[in-house]
Amino acid sequence: MVLTVSPPPVSFFGKTEPGAAFVRLPGLRALAGILPALALAACGSIIPESGGVHGLHPPRPANALSAGLVRGPAPSALALAPGNAGSALNAFILSCPGLTRRNDDSGLTRPQDWALACAAARGWPRDQAATFFDGYFETARVADGSTFVTGYFEPEIAGVRTRQPGFDVPVYGVPADLVRARPGDAPPMADGRRPLGRYDSTGHFTPYYDRGQIEDGALAGQGLEIAWAADPAELFFLQVQGSGRLRAPDGSVIRLGYGAVNGWDYTGIGSVMARQGLIGTGPGQYPGSMQGILRYIHDNPAQGDALMRQNRSYVFFRENPQPSAVGAMGVPVMAQTSVAADPSFVPLGAPVWLQTDRANVGGLWVAQDTGGAIKGPNRFDSFWGAGADARRIAGGMSAHGQALVLLPKGTLARLGR
Repeated sequence: MVLTVSPPPVSFFGKTEPGAAFVRLPGLRALAGILPALALAACGSIIPESGGVHGLHPPRPANALSAGLVRGPAPSALALAPGNAGSALNAFILSCPGLTRRNDDSGLTRPQDWALACAAARGWPRDQAATFFDGYFETARVADGSTFVTGYFEPEIAGVRTRQPGFDVPVYGVPADLVRARPGDAPPMADGRRPLGRYDSTGHFTPYYDRGQIEDGALAGQGLEIAWAADPAELFFLQVQGSGRLRAPDGSVIRLGYGAVNGWDYTGIGSVMARQGLIGTGPGQYPGSMQGILRYIHDNPAQGDALMRQNRSYVFFRENPQPSAVGAMGVPVMAQTSVAADPSFVPLGAPVWLQTDRANVGGLWVAQDTGGAIKGPNRFDSFWGAGADARRIAGGMSAHGQALVLLPKGTLARLGR
């Protein structure tokens, strides 16, 4: 979901949270509250897939072990391309400090399991990366291996640090009065956390200003503006992604990372458009993609503004000093190499192999990010970098196929598989 932190992964039709990559949530993909990366989120198909009879879903397994795990083919059988394997090796090396230090929520590995591979990786010739993965890893199929892959990117929109003609849309930093309720001041949320909001002048806890109130000036004059954007719709989608870049007319760039969310539930405006009959191929209808939704908003300014306000969630930013987007692991995410995944089903930092009906998303990737919409076994959000091509590819990415997780040799035997 810069993408995560974290943001985030991104769905215009349903509830998501930026991933961690952009906070990440940014983790590109994971906005921890609403867009939790994200990115971080899935920018692909807008219409949700069928959820079965009457839209009911079977209970989701808790982690990879409970989902079912079977041994897959040897990495040598995957015919890894040298360039692809070399990029994955570079990303894996960046992941090693986290792999050897953090607990694995998937239940598949322990920090010490990664020690040998990480020690060897540092000095391994990049042009022989395929032999590294064959020598130190085995593959496993989680559940039935069926994968769904979307895409995310680091948006770049027009913006400047100081307000000037043509740049009148404020980009807000995190307000000081945005806080979590003190114990007893508000009912906890479904996940047990205390809700976000603010305390009014009487000391009463109340929901924070929503998108409409903020856009109408609720925060104006408080010195929270860290930059100014040219297009409110482009800023809206930058918020959905969870992070991104502002490029000024002089070519200078301000990189924005996820700061916080106002606490209101996220509403996917693609779903709103679908209910209104605006998604499709007929007269007056628009494609169900980010690009299609953006075109509708630009073609219909008044209706577009009202549409965006139906998503009452609002993302605040921080200026990101890093030279590139950072994912949920705290390391830079790499275009065409990093994916956001659900850490309950894939160890964060582990390589994954994808074979899908979209050739450009096949091969070896590394799970370095998370996203609020990226949940369940074999659900991935592929990172495509920044710029027009990245935006086009990520915005239309919707791939199905099979996935394998690469684990340190000996892991499956230890798990009795």
